[in-house]
Amino acid sequence: MSGPSTYEPKTGFTKWLDTRLPIVRLAYDSFIDFPTPKNLNYWWTFGGILAVCLVIQIVTGIVLAMHYIASTKDAFASVERIMRDIDYGWLIRNIHATGASMFFLAVYIPMFRGMYYGSYKQPREMLWILGVVIYGLMMATAFMGYVLPWGQMSFHGSAVITNLIGAIPLVGPTIKTYLMGGPAIGDATLNRFFSLHYLLPFVIAGVVILHIWALHVPGNGNPTGVSVKDAKKDTVPFHPYYTVKDGFAIVVFLIVFAAFVFYFPNALGHADNSIEANPLQTPAHIVPEWYLLPFYAILRAITFDIGPIPAKLIGVALMFGSILILFVLPWLDTSKVRSMRYRPFARQMFLGFVIASIGLGFCGANDPDTLIFKFREDKLSLNYTATTGATTSEIFDDFAAAQAKLQSLPPTAGGAIEISKSGFKWLWLSQILSAYYFLYFLVILPVLGVIEKPKPRPASIADSVRKKHGSKAKTAPAGAAAPQAAE
Repeated sequence: MSGPSTYEPKTGFTKWLDTRLPIVRLAYDSFIDFPTPKNLNYWWTFGGILAVCLVIQIVTGIVLAMHYIASTKDAFASVERIMRDIDYGWLIRNIHATGASMFFLAVYIPMFRGMYYGSYKQPREMLWILGVVIYGLMMATAFMGYVLPWGQMSFHGSAVITNLIGAIPLVGPTIKTYLMGGPAIGDATLNRFFSLHYLLPFVIAGVVILHIWALHVPGNGNPTGVSVKDAKKDTVPFHPYYTVKDGFAIVVFLIVFAAFVFYFPNALGHADNSIEANPLQTPAHIVPEWYLLPFYAILRAITFDIGPIPAKLIGVALMFGSILILFVLPWLDTSKVRSMRYRPFARQMFLGFVIASIGLGFCGANDPDTLIFKFREDKLSLNYTATTGATTSEIFDDFAAAQAKLQSLPPTAGGAIEISKSGFKWLWLSQILSAYYFLYFLVILPVLGVIEKPKPRPASIADSVRKKHGSKAKTAPAGAAAPQAAE
């Protein structure tokens, strides 16, 4: 798609450099003269936003690492020292902590955009796969960074995740031991997490380079899903058209970013992580950061064994499977039409998928046994063992009556008063939404690709732009595949 290079060195130095290390030519062809579809909307500006987020996280992370002490005795105190005693340490740490949430927000939006517009379809499969690799590395980096402040959620969250890894058959216990550096979480664990948290952002930067490389081979997708037919009519140079558009989006994003940093720095975190880790005091509700909550909800949705397979192992498999399934998405979607803009029923199913993903986040943030809504008012139930040996349950309207009945029972009855609740639990909602999550990938997309009849599409990108501005444009037949010109 990029075509032959149009860069021409002007000075003696640039000519000398271009014959030995054509880095200026590479930058010019990749970010200035690169032909870009002229119909890209603001959903395509998140590539530049993500690049800014990555740079911010690396720079602030390097500064924080200069003052952090990876020790269970000193880690929490070192973070407090950064916040209180280091010049602008509070600002750097707030930027880094808030930046993690902003980074994931800026990743989820283009992921959903790519799924809606079919950006994963041929010939961009490798582009999508590398994007999922980046996403997985981000999750690992964020989890390890969450452990470093050594608050209550840091310690107990790391215990939950390492125990889940240990549940993997055959290799799980070995990986868990190497990750923890011993039989229990301690200094060795914190040192490993700190080292990996420092290293992985540079790995992410390397994969990002591959991601950009994979993008520049076939070129950008676009909202219509129609391939470039005529570079002169369908595309414009990346600069100045999209550098200005991306720059505006980056400024707006940084304003929102700054609002959280200066006014709501703790809004996206958990209050319990401001308490130093105490292995003897477990928080009432252990949860990860918000960007991992959907997968946490899928993990907790499985509360039943299937034959000899325990519920814990099934939950772990589904949690990792919900991420790994993204790698094969290009082959699960059987439709020849890329963009859901021309697939009405698929668009409705995709909206359901987005709602399910957000709903899983709410499920992960709440206690699974808490009721979302009640079927009836709470009742007091007295459960005790009758003289026949059977367990009996009686319902009472007030506590005094239940207490009187309990006192009248013989000591061998072993009675107990409980609150009887009837309603719809968060657990049940997470099970329904988890089922839809996997059905969307494994059933809905493959079936709709075969049976759905798409709407007519523009014959070219230029035609779609003319149609948007009121000019007469050609359209492809409803049942035909989009024109596949040279990318």
